[in-house]
Amino acid sequence: MIRKPLPVGVDDFEKLIRNGYYYVDKTLFIRELLDKKGDVSLFTRPRRFGKTLTLSMLKCFFENTGSEERNCENKKLFEGLSIYSCGSIYTEQMGKYPVISISLKSAKQPDFPQAFYAVQEAISQEHKRHQPFLEDMDLNPQEKQRYIRMTRMEAVRGECNTSLRFLSECLSKIYSSNVIILLDEYDVPLENAYFSGFYNEMAEFLRSLFESVLKTNPFLEFAVMTGCLRISKESIFTGLNNLDINSILAVSYGEYFGFTQEEVDRMLQYYGLEEKKDIMRHWYDGYRFGDEEVYNPWSVVKFTKDLCADREAFPSPYWANPSSNSIVRGLVERADISVRGELEALIEGSTIEKPVHEDITYGDVYQSEDNLWNFLFFTGYLRQTDRRMVGEDQYIEMAIPNAEVRYIYKNTILSWFDQKVRNMDLGVLYEAIEHGNFRVMEEEISSQLQETISFYDYAKSYYHGFLTGLLKNIGKYRILSNRESGKGRPDIILKTPSIRGRAVILEIKVSAKFSDMEKACASALRQIKEQKYDAELRDEGYTEILKYGISFYKKECMVRM
Repeated sequence: MIRKPLPVGVDDFEKLIRNGYYYVDKTLFIRELLDKKGDVSLFTRPRRFGKTLTLSMLKCFFENTGSEERNCENKKLFEGLSIYSCGSIYTEQMGKYPVISISLKSAKQPDFPQAFYAVQEAISQEHKRHQPFLEDMDLNPQEKQRYIRMTRMEAVRGECNTSLRFLSECLSKIYSSNVIILLDEYDVPLENAYFSGFYNEMAEFLRSLFESVLKTNPFLEFAVMTGCLRISKESIFTGLNNLDINSILAVSYGEYFGFTQEEVDRMLQYYGLEEKKDIMRHWYDGYRFGDEEVYNPWSVVKFTKDLCADREAFPSPYWANPSSNSIVRGLVERADISVRGELEALIEGSTIEKPVHEDITYGDVYQSEDNLWNFLFFTGYLRQTDRRMVGEDQYIEMAIPNAEVRYIYKNTILSWFDQKVRNMDLGVLYEAIEHGNFRVMEEEISSQLQETISFYDYAKSYYHGFLTGLLKNIGKYRILSNRESGKGRPDIILKTPSIRGRAVILEIKVSAKFSDMEKACASALRQIKEQKYDAELRDEGYTEILKYGISFYKKECMVRM
C-alpha cells in the first residue's frame, strides 16, 4: 500500500491537498468561526502549531478569485473534508469574498528601514496579486495612480500607513462585497523591533496600519489575525473594541491548533505505527489549549516521518522556538535564586503556581520575574495543569509539557546558566588552587553552584562537568580529565606545560548527606594516595604536586588538601 507523504513544513493548504499530503482535517474551524461571527479575531498560539496553514485554509475557502473556474477548483479542495458536510449555510460562503492575506514574518530585520521595507513589500505583493482586476475597480485617476505606486513600492509613508484599508476599498468596488483580512505573524515585527532598538517607530507604523483597516472600516467583513503573543498595552490596537482575543487559555477553538489524541491515533494507525503511541505521547503530548489537550503537530509529523523511514528511530526535540530565545535567555540570565530553584523543580517534574496575564508588554518584559513565567507559558515552554482565581488575579499551575520540552530545558536553558557562570571572574578560585587555599576553593565553588541550576540526579558526572567548566579558562594549565595515571584514572589533573611548574590532582566524591562530606573528602585523598595518581606526574619530572579531595552535596562543596 502506497501511503500519503507527510507534509513536513508544508503550510500552504492548496499545495497540501492538491499534492495528496496527509492532512489532519481542521476545517471545522471554519464552522466555528462563522458561528461566532467575530469582527476581528486574534489567535495566539506557540510557533509551529498550524496558524499559517489555518489562514491558508481560510483563504482557499472564502476567496472569490475573480475566476469561476478557479473558484470551482478551490471548492474541490474541500470535498470529502468535514466542513463540506456541515450544510449549505456554510458551503454557500465558499468563494464569496475578496481576501487580503498578509504575513509579517519577513519583518525580522536589523533596523527600521529594512523592517519597514519588508512589510511594504508584503503589502505590495498583495496589491500585485489583485492587479489583474485593476481596470474593474472603478477608481478615479488619483486612486489608480496610488494603486500602481503600491505595486511598485513607490508609495510615500502616509500611503503605506493606510494601504490595507485602501486595498480593501478597491476590492470591495470590484466584487460588491466586503473583504476578509488575514494577517499572519502580526507580532513578529514588534518583537524584532524591541530587540533591535527601533520599537517605537515600528509600533507607530503598525498602529496606523492596523487601526485603518480593522477599526471602523466599512469594507471589512471580518478579520483573522495570528501570532505568538497577545500584545495590547503597546496601544497598537488603541480603541479597537471589536477585537476578540483567543489565547491558549480560551475555551473556544482549543482543538484546532495542535493534534488531539484521536487525530494522532488515526495518523499512527494509517502509517502502521500503533506501537509507537506511548512514546509519541511521552515526547510530544501535554499542551493544554482551553479544555483541550493537544500534541505538538510539527513534532508529531516529523517523528512519524522518521519512523516511516526507520521504525527504530529515536524521538528528537524537533520543536524549538528561536523567536522567543532572546527574551527567555535575557530573563533567565537575570533570574534570582528563587527563580533558579523553581526552574530546577520544573525540570524534576514538579509544578509551580504563578499569576498570569495575557497582555505581554515588551517594554516591561524584564521588570518582573512574573514576565518570565508568562512568556514561557504563552510561548509553549510550560503548560497549564490547573488554575484558580485569587481575588481579581488568575493563578495558573504550570509544568513542563513533555519530554521534548524538558530536553530543551536541559540542553538550552541549563547551558545558558553554565555560560553565565563560566563568564564570571574566577581569578580568586584559580589563585586559591595554585596556593593551596582549600577553604577559599570550597567557598568559591559553592558560590558558583548557587548561581547555576541543576536537576535531581546530582550525579558525579554533573559535578565533574561543572568543575571542568569552571577550570577551562585557568590559562597556564593543561586540563586532563579521566586520564589514566598510576593504578587508575584521577578525575581532573591540571599541569603546567613546563615540569618546573606545578601539577594539581582533583578527585571528586558525591555525598549522600551533608554530614558525610568530610569523610568523602578523606576518601578522595586516600584514593589519590592508594592509586598512586601522582606517579606518572613524578616520572615526568614534576616535583610540586597539589592534591585535593573534593566532595559535593547538592549545591554545597567541601575541599580538603
